Amino acid sequence: MDEGYVKFVPIWTGGKPLSAERLKELIQWRQRFYGLGLIGMYDDGVGFGNISERLEKESQQFIISGTATGGVKQITPNEFTLITRSDMGMNTVWCTGPVNASSETMTHAAVYDSDSSINAVIHVHSLPFWKGILNNLPTTSPNAAYGTPEMAREIMRLFKDDRAMVWDKRIIAMGGHESGILSFGRSLADAGTVLANEFNRFSKRQRIIH
Repeated sequence: MDEGYVKFVPIWTGGKPLSAERLKELIQWRQRFYGLGLIGMYDDGVGFGNISERLEKESQQFIISGTATGGVKQITPNEFTLITRSDMGMNTVWCTGPVNASSETMTHAAVYDSDSSINAVIHVHSLPFWKGILNNLPTTSPNAAYGTPEMAREIMRLFKDDRAMVWDKRIIAMGGHESGILSFGRSLADAGTVLANEFNRFSKRQRIIH
């Protein structure tokens, strides 16, 4: 499975975790989506799903759950890292903290770069949910693989070509990343609520159909 592998050049400087108070809301939302099975681990041991938040408004730095943390049952500050810089052209990410950056870091960075008012991004996996929204909600090209500059450029293209629609839905299906879904918002509550509500609507439709 082409999943969980870091496809950019990571420049990781180890360091102490951020405070539990600073990460409190990130942890709460991460645990909610872990409980729904939208963040977790596949049978082969590969983790999936991650969550991030800008360090502060309009900063280019952001906090993200680290690589190989999807399967952690109860996440702690030790599973988050601070992205201090990212460069799409160099396909390079700089981070500091107790864990290396997530394989989807470049994609999160592209969302933040697309709109300075976005302060949170959530990436989850669900094949049925993904199939249900594919091409019905904003969708990236099937030729752009996860965690690559191509995916990052696709995210930025969506914002450029139809910003109003992307903002109205605040959910993106990753066409070249089977099962991959992104949500974003001006806050963690904004990004998390829109994703949870859409997933609940999808789940209810599925129960009615079956």
